[in-house]
Amino acid sequence: MKQPKNSKKSFIFGRASHLAAVLVVSVLVVGGTITRVALADQYDDQMNALREQNAQAQTSVDALQSQANSYQDAISKLQGQIDAVQAQISANQAEQAALQVEITTMQTRIDSERALLGADIKAMYVDGDISTVEMLATSKNLSEFVDKEEYRNAVQKNIQASLTKIAKLQNQLKQKKTQVDGLIESQKTQQAQLAADRQQQADMLAYTQAQKDSYNSQIASNSSKIAELRRQQIIANTRYNIGPAGTGVNCGGGYPAKWCNIGQDSVIDSWGMYNRECVSYTAFKVHQDFLAGQNSHDMPYWGGVGNANQWDENAMRAGIPVDSSPTPGSIAISNAGTWGHAMYVEQVGTINGQQAVYVSQYNASYDGRYSEGWRYTTGLVFIHF
Repeated sequence: MKQPKNSKKSFIFGRASHLAAVLVVSVLVVGGTITRVALADQYDDQMNALREQNAQAQTSVDALQSQANSYQDAISKLQGQIDAVQAQISANQAEQAALQVEITTMQTRIDSERALLGADIKAMYVDGDISTVEMLATSKNLSEFVDKEEYRNAVQKNIQASLTKIAKLQNQLKQKKTQVDGLIESQKTQQAQLAADRQQQADMLAYTQAQKDSYNSQIASNSSKIAELRRQQIIANTRYNIGPAGTGVNCGGGYPAKWCNIGQDSVIDSWGMYNRECVSYTAFKVHQDFLAGQNSHDMPYWGGVGNANQWDENAMRAGIPVDSSPTPGSIAISNAGTWGHAMYVEQVGTINGQQAVYVSQYNASYDGRYSEGWRYTTGLVFIHF
């Protein structure tokens, strides 16, 4: 079963750093001689600051999204109310139209009644406007007079009933139309208010969306900056650390060709480490020093439990000294990152009054290559095999 990798790509400086790829020229003192070296400034602090900005921006985006959802919900509810009122208005407008048809029909009937009244009046006065005495005198007998009088009274009653009916119908239609007209106007006013409320919510939604877009734009911009910082960090580290190539493009430090001239992580070395990783190289260096009589301890087999950030604990359990004092031939360990980083100490010196070590290493630039250079000892522990 393939064991997990013992050392992955980790930041070689082991702590957070600044934004730009700055090279700081410093003075190195080794054994009384002065050498000028360039140290690549660190990037992690700035990247972490950008990540924190993104985290805060994302929190704001999430809060704004919650507000946007609330505004959208309010808009949907208002739109539902607007649609309901519109349905009522449409129904009342249909009733209004039907009522107008009824009014027109009634007006036709009124005109017809008036025509009938005119005929009745004409029939009533067909004999002219004569007095009762004259009507009695012109009648052939009393029975004919009575018939004429009854007819006259019937015509009068019919006229009065028709006029009363017409007046009642006109009043009813007028009242009903007034009610419907008023209801439609009220509903239109209600609809206008709902539309204004909906527009207000829409404006707030648009403003919220604009804020959210601004934060998302900031997040995207910061993410691009982080990616650029990573790129610059690798370039700066490479500019500072890449040293002699050794035997082959990927080799250096005497690391065996059987491990350095093949693909990274393609085989496991003699100590259970994947090839061209920092721990594989340092394990090789420890073993070489032991064979040369320079170490008291040989390199143990730490396959499966040999990530760089596990080395100091493994060493202490094996009785191998671990401290913060570097010596040539010791192994420098950075516990930063997920897997940490292991380096072989070639020299010990001072840079601008601070302790520093010249190290050789593999995979500092995340590409399985050999490199070497000076770095401060801050944040490092040293294993003395």
